[in-house]
Amino acid sequence: MFRIRKNWEDFKSRLKEKQNAAWMNFKSKLPENAQNSLDKFEDWYRGYKETALCEIIETVVFVLVMVIIIRFYVGEIRWIPSGSMKPTLVEGDRIIVERYSRFFTTPKRGDIMVFYPPSTQLSRKPLPLLARLTGIKCKDVAYIKRVIGLPGDTLEIKFNKDNSAYVYINGEKYEEAYIKSIYEFSPCKKDENTYTLATGTLANCGPITIPEDNYFMMGDNRGYSLDSRYWGTITSDRFVGRAVAVFWPIKRMQSLPRLEDKN
Repeated sequence: MFRIRKNWEDFKSRLKEKQNAAWMNFKSKLPENAQNSLDKFEDWYRGYKETALCEIIETVVFVLVMVIIIRFYVGEIRWIPSGSMKPTLVEGDRIIVERYSRFFTTPKRGDIMVFYPPSTQLSRKPLPLLARLTGIKCKDVAYIKRVIGLPGDTLEIKFNKDNSAYVYINGEKYEEAYIKSIYEFSPCKKDENTYTLATGTLANCGPITIPEDNYFMMGDNRGYSLDSRYWGTITSDRFVGRAVAVFWPIKRMQSLPRLEDKN
């Protein structure tokens, strides 16, 4: 063990010497005024490295970078602000949203997804982008709904005489045991132009053919959900991640497994 450690220290020492030699060789080729400026900067930097401020800044930067890496590649925590996903998720639930699967697969029917709706304009400016990556003071509004329609599907909502309603996908009834009630669907109007209507107005029942790379999202509480029936489908680049578990409150702790494939 001692020999391995000594070899490692020797390797680092030789590497540092090579780096210093390369740096000195680089500086020697610069104009004299540039060399003087670099010498002054090096003197300042050596003093700065010994200050407490340097340690604080490096710690903050490290934490921010780790937060961004974890949130972007692994997952994040969200809370449920409304009852649009009842009874699966209720107001105040804290959920875990995984983000790694989006690098390997597309959303499946029945997945509960966090996403940015069309009304949320995603700014690419540095501060809003940093806020979105870290979750600190992020003002971008995100929704959570269930994937119902996949790219290429023809989706329609049909009402029966007893006022119950079902989703039909490619002409077949789609059984949904998780929704709050088959009798509490929002009123629908067969008009393809109703996507832009506001909450409380008639929704689009279809039939709707979902474009490539688009998804039709609906809340489990069909009578209290502003979803794709009102504002249309979303593209895959607006997905944040898939909800996989409720971890708080403790009495509601549960996993949110994927449903069986019903394509």
